[in-house]
Amino acid sequence: MDGAVAGGTGGSRGMSRIALVTGGGRGIGRAVAEALSADGWSVAVCGRTAEDLEATVAALPGEGLAVVADVSDEAEVERLFAAVDERFGRIDLLFNNAGVAAPAVPVDELPVEAWDRLIAVNLRGAFLCARAAFGRMRHQDPAGGRIINNGSVSATTPRPFSAPYTASKHAITGLTKSLALDGRDLGIACGQVDIGNAATEMVEQMAAGILQADGSERAEATMALEHVGAAVVHMASLPPEANVLSMTVMATGMPFVGRG
Repeated sequence: MDGAVAGGTGGSRGMSRIALVTGGGRGIGRAVAEALSADGWSVAVCGRTAEDLEATVAALPGEGLAVVADVSDEAEVERLFAAVDERFGRIDLLFNNAGVAAPAVPVDELPVEAWDRLIAVNLRGAFLCARAAFGRMRHQDPAGGRIINNGSVSATTPRPFSAPYTASKHAITGLTKSLALDGRDLGIACGQVDIGNAATEMVEQMAAGILQADGSERAEATMALEHVGAAVVHMASLPPEANVLSMTVMATGMPFVGRG
């Protein structure tokens, strides 16, 4: 994959907190990148579409860096983090956000290739990025940092025909807790934000109706992406001795509590 890198202006090396947002070209990733930048962070974003990443960086009020990378590829993840090292010299925050969905079909009709691709991005990709960030946070000077994983409300409660996505997000919860345990004596905090019905392009389709567990189709409430950005900024801005291990931020009117 093309390794093109683009950057913005503003900020100064060594004087800003440094964040990396995966899946930063659109939707939740872009909203979080913009919120972090507005809070004073220098922000690197990665994804697979250069034009989207460049648009994100152009919208940031502070310093930005765009790196085209596939998070499921170990070599590309290492190249991504090397680009962050070269530009900023350290990493203080990883928002593990990159993810894909699979066709909403009965599990016996799901192509195995669709399962493999989703797990490669949603789980392997999150692991590879966490691994790279953890190593740098452990050895940089001063040491420490924070990893925030995008879990989704599917980390606790599935929708119909969502076995691959739900399985990947349940696994993210295990990854989050393990990283929180392994990092606590190293100054590395890890938490998870479970997001419900933030108004991305995909979620906005729910306003017209989506399959429910009882077989009906109903419209669902959504919330503005800015609320996700604010939630992540809160988690990211805590002092090293404090951590939000798990936060759910969701549209108030969505059928999540009591879903079934």
